[in-house]
This record gives sequence, structure tokens and C-alpha cells, in this order.
Amino acid sequence: MADISAEMVKNLREKTGAGMMDCKKALTEAGGDMEKAVEYLRKSGIMKAEKKSGRATKEGLIFSCISDQVTALVEIVCETDFVARNEKFQKYGTDLAQGIARDSRENGDLSAAIAAREKDNMISLISVIGENMQIRRVLRWQTTADSRLAFYNHQNLNKCCVLIEAAGSDDAALLKDICMHIAAFSPRYVAPASVPATVLEKEKEIAAAQVIGKPANMVEKIVLGKVNKWYTEVCLTLQPWLRDDKTTLAKVAPGLTVKRFVRWQVGEEL
Repeated sequence: MADISAEMVKNLREKTGAGMMDCKKALTEAGGDMEKAVEYLRKSGIMKAEKKSGRATKEGLIFSCISDQVTALVEIVCETDFVARNEKFQKYGTDLAQGIARDSRENGDLSAAIAAREKDNMISLISVIGENMQIRRVLRWQTTADSRLAFYNHQNLNKCCVLIEAAGSDDAALLKDICMHIAAFSPRYVAPASVPATVLEKEKEIAAAQVIGKPANMVEKIVLGKVNKWYTEVCLTLQPWLRDDKTTLAKVAPGLTVKRFVRWQVGEEL
């Protein structure tokens, strides 16, 4: 049996972040070979990760890398807020978001691709920290020269974040207000024109069912009124405005176009 020194254990711990007892066991099993010990820890991590994979993950953080033209968002969830504050957890998420923004050539929803690519790294992190973790969502946006990206991190907690792409204004304060409005009021769509046809038809059906028995010549007007009221609840441009509930974004900034937005909250139902 190889003589496992404290220095060897220390070196393996610094290299992998695993606990001292796990490092000593790995080195013993590997006969003192450092690379085999790392492999042993990774294999052990796979077993531990599989055991933890069924645990609920309601906590976590949203990591971001922001620039004027490229932005990446990554949501990583874990079991407890204690782990969300862990330095290794935060460094991994920060590095991942920065790498996606810098190196990826793909845009849009990259969740499945990045989760598959990072599987081994996630397993290693789980084995070190000891909780189930998942890369839940990944998004990368790159804009054209005529658009601006704006980002809002509610209370700087990385728990509720909003990203928008807009054109027609370089007013940073206005763009931030739009992000804050989205965080506060959770619109589902930008404007009536962006509501999917199937969703609109369903709303019309619901509205029509609520006026059964009314005179036929009134039904169409009542349904239209109900749908227009619904628009003011779900469309960003028509909701009562954050800064003045007597007006709307459409009136405050008629020359601005919000091309798209996302609002992420850690652990929300997808």
C-alpha cells in the first residue's frame, strides 16, 4: 500500500475541491497516483450525483454576462440557499455565463445543449458541494447595430432578472424602467400583435362563454371589450405604466419598439 502523505492529500484537495477524507481515500485506492485519484473522485461523484438527482431544486441563482450587443443568462438551481451562496457554485455559474457570451456562436435558447456539454462539470461540482444541482435555463442574445440590450437584476440578488431587446431609443433610464416594469408586472407578451393566434382564439372563446344569453347584436362588442381589457393585463405596451398608472408604455415612448423580452425567476414553473 502506498504511503499517502498529508502533502499529497492537500494537493489533491486543491486540485479537485473534494473533502480531505475523500481525497485520502481516493489516493489510497489509486495507490498514490494523482491522476487515477482524480478519476476515482469523478467516478464517485457520478454515483453521488445519481443518488441526489431526484432531490428538489427550488433555490439557485441567475448568472449573467452583459454587454451592449451580447448577453448570456444562465439559471443554475440547487437544493438550498446555503449552497447558492457557496463560492465554488457562484464561480462556476459566473464563468459559465461569461464563456457562453464570449465563445458561443449560437443564439437563443441553449439550455439543452449547454446542460449536455456541462454534464461532467456539473457532476464534479455536485460531488464537491454535496447537493443536487441543475443547469435549468441558458439564453444567449446577440443584437444588430440598430438595437439595444438592457438588463435588470432585481435588488441585485440574482433571483429575478429581466432582459429586453429594444430599438428606437438609447435612453438608458427608460430601458431600465421597462425592465423594472416587466419584473414587477410580469407581462406575457410585448403587444397585441405578438399574441399567438391560438391564445387569442382561446381568450375569445372564454369571453364569449361569459356572455351567453346576451342579445346577438351585443355579443361581438362585449367580447371585443373583454379581449381589449385582457390585453391591458398581459401586454407590456398596454399595461398601466410603472411610473404612472394612468398611462402606458405605448404612450410614454411611442417611437420605441421592444423586440423581445424574458423575465426569469429562480425556481418558477416553466
